[in-house]
Amino acid sequence: MTGTPPFGPADHEARMRRALELAARGGARGEVPVAALVVDPEGRIAAETHNRTRELADPTAHAEVLALRAAAAKLGDWRLEGYTLYATLEPCAMCAGAAVLARVGTLVFGAPDPRAGMCGSLENLAQDPRLNHRVELVAGVLAGESVRLLRDFFRARR
Repeated sequence: MTGTPPFGPADHEARMRRALELAARGGARGEVPVAALVVDPEGRIAAETHNRTRELADPTAHAEVLALRAAAAKLGDWRLEGYTLYATLEPCAMCAGAAVLARVGTLVFGAPDPRAGMCGSLENLAQDPRLNHRVELVAGVLAGESVRLLRDFFRARR
């Protein structure tokens, strides 16, 4: 099945709440509290995780990349057409690029990232017309909750 699944605002909020739970779990383990999940065209969660850069000592172990890798492995195909990627924070260049390369249909994110966000804040890599695929964006879903989680995490570390 290709195309964008007909998920609405209530679906996005429910899935973002799950992502926020995962982000909090990662934050409790010392990871920056960002999480992602990938949902298949039928609405089932195909993969979910939080940042694991510290745990894996891997600068590419962002939640979005890990979730995309797991979903692709589960599907047995690198093309995630019709899939939806949820992230608690606006993806960086690496993660936005991974979503484009995976042919994700929709990317839903919570908080904007004015320092590194590449889905509208600094640039919009996810929808760059020069690329061979563009990802539909839904921004700001439960952004306040995501911002609070990040703010509390960094405040506690100071």
